[in-house]
Amino acid sequence: MRKFVLAAAMAGTALTLAACSETAEEADTPTEEAAADTEAAAEETAGVLDANTATAEDLAGVEGVTPELAEAIVAGQPYADVTGLNAVLLANVSEEEAAAVLVNVFVPINLNDASAEAIGLIPGMTDRMVHEFEEYRPYEDMAEFDREIGKYVDEEEVARLRTYVTL
Repeated sequence: MRKFVLAAAMAGTALTLAACSETAEEADTPTEEAAADTEAAAEETAGVLDANTATAEDLAGVEGVTPELAEAIVAGQPYADVTGLNAVLLANVSEEEAAAVLVNVFVPINLNDASAEAIGLIPGMTDRMVHEFEEYRPYEDMAEFDREIGKYVDEEEVARLRTYVTL
């Protein structure tokens, strides 16, 4: 999965370079610095697999996911929301192990209609933060989410939370 994310990030960088450069030749030969920046960005955003699209092979590479658990997760696809994924996890592993898996495997929740239970499954959520997520509904866009939730947590935490949510 990380290779896929890295390839996607590199492709995006190549397209950006092509759009910004004066000649196509410049876009075909990204600098070592640009490649290093792309790799660093890919590592920062890699990490949370969408349980609805992940394959058993993708899941087997995640810490805490056995081949049997990976097959159980895939067998339950598609999930209406993360609570369905959590039910499959709890049927196969302990609550602590399920919580550990949810750090890296998740079904992104829609900010405007997710239940409090689904929001609460975001790793590291507290009851107060669940309330804050709900208080600012409806969200017009992710910038509004960043601004409103950024009142309670730092920028790094907002970025982490964004990996679990969608509009």
